[in-house]
Amino acid sequence: MSRSSSDAVGDAPVKRNGFYDGWSIALTASLATGLTIGSLNYAFGVFIDPLENHFGWSRTQINTALTFGVASALMSPLTGRALDRFGARPVMMGSLALVATGFFMYSGMTALWQFYAATFLIYLGLPGAMVMPTGRLISLWFPGTRGRMMGFVLAGENVGGLAMVSLATFVVGASGWRMGYVVFGVILLIIVVLVAVFVRDSESDIAAARGKRWAPAVKESDAAGASVGYTLRDVFRMRSYYFLAAGHALPMLSFSAFLTNLIPHLEAEGISSGRAASGIMVLAVFGIASKLIFGRLSETITARWSMAICLSIQSTGMLMLIVAGGSNSVWFVIAYIGLGFGAIGALIPLTVAEAYGMRHFGSILGVTSMMGVIPMVIGPLMAGIVFDAYGNYHVALGIMTVALAMGALSMALSRRPVAPGAATRVV
Repeated sequence: MSRSSSDAVGDAPVKRNGFYDGWSIALTASLATGLTIGSLNYAFGVFIDPLENHFGWSRTQINTALTFGVASALMSPLTGRALDRFGARPVMMGSLALVATGFFMYSGMTALWQFYAATFLIYLGLPGAMVMPTGRLISLWFPGTRGRMMGFVLAGENVGGLAMVSLATFVVGASGWRMGYVVFGVILLIIVVLVAVFVRDSESDIAAARGKRWAPAVKESDAAGASVGYTLRDVFRMRSYYFLAAGHALPMLSFSAFLTNLIPHLEAEGISSGRAASGIMVLAVFGIASKLIFGRLSETITARWSMAICLSIQSTGMLMLIVAGGSNSVWFVIAYIGLGFGAIGALIPLTVAEAYGMRHFGSILGVTSMMGVIPMVIGPLMAGIVFDAYGNYHVALGIMTVALAMGALSMALSRRPVAPGAATRVV
């Protein structure tokens, strides 16, 4: 929908020939995020049996590759700085190319160390291929509706995950695991081309597109763009920043432990393997709903409070999961957890953009993401140790409950600073 003249911001020329560029950028970002996460995380399990059968690797040897996810968090500050300095397009292209290269390396590997090297390379590319550039692009191109747009765009994670699992299952069954990895690599290279063609984030490009058809209405207060915001040094001086960083980091313990151990938990509660696998499907479906609901709600009650609510839902859901055991009510509990679980990926960049502006968005988000490394690594290890000690995940779920509740409290305490340039005190 075109804006009225009263909505105009600045002196950008009105161009009515063509549609608003932000829509093609949002679609490209959604494809990049969804197909990348779908190829790696969601479809990872499709290749486990073929790799075991071909190489004789153990399940532990294969799953050890997932620990290289730490590389993503450690890479985040560098990726964020590059995002601020060079913009989203070169960062996304280079990062997606790294991920594609990793999949091509998978297709030709002959030894376990090559599997690990390729996985490490993929994880290095993940921060710049997914949420970090997406958060920048959506915040700049849709400043007045960034919440709902982030919800729609990152719903691609769930949709892309389901799609890539189906594609991997078909290709591996028809042509083998090596061809499955080749197909993933080719798909990601196609996304690189789409990024090169469509992605733009300079202020001049955004200003020139405001008069095109289907351009969203932009208030003057929403149109500050990439030139306004706090520096990394500024936020380090704010007490509120450390509450926000804790609100991002603490839930990572639960996120990493819950997603990888949901199926084993259901099986331990007496649910068959086939039915337990459907738990991930329920989580994914309600995760989509979560992104759409809380993405929109973040524009009304702020992203900070939306995230606090989501973490509270998950915290209470973990307790309910203990009580539900293996009864039929467990599916309603998983759906309830999904409503809080799904939106977190969209809300994390929104809380940073909302509080600190876009000037150093990448650098701030990158450093904040790095703080989640230790909880992310501890989570799955904690869950495994608890299960080995007690034969169930009840104590682990209790620990996740506490971590999520502390994250919710931290987000509630991370009050927004005043507008950049006015002061650095917290209000």
